[in-house]
Amino acid sequence: MISTDLAVALRDAGLIWHPSSGDRFQLDEPEFEADVFTVSEMTIEPRSYPTGVILAFNGTTEWALDSVALEDALWLPREDQLRELLRGAFRSLRRLDDTHVVEISVGDEVSTFEHPQPEDAYALAVLALLARLA
Repeated sequence: MISTDLAVALRDAGLIWHPSSGDRFQLDEPEFEADVFTVSEMTIEPRSYPTGVILAFNGTTEWALDSVALEDALWLPREDQLRELLRGAFRSLRRLDDTHVVEISVGDEVSTFEHPQPEDAYALAVLALLARLA
């Protein structure tokens, strides 16, 4: 799973989350720091209102939560979602002995991003791509 630090960096770089079933997220509250939630039509579903999107907690009696605003949630994108964000720039993912290397190509420039976790290697590549597009 992507690190919280890189998820925050992606959000701060302007990555916009459109919640869908299976997405994972954390709440930006210290008491929920270790908890990861999953969007699911049965228990946590995104609801759109004129004032914004909320994540509604349906029937989760173990939490004293009815809903949270989308801006109070931190999206933890999966490996496949990060790869999709790279679109045509993505070239490869290689596994080495103790790390993963993501290679992207933008124009004539080839860049690699290395991290022990593949999701974090993808996140580093997405951050670089977002910086180029800014």
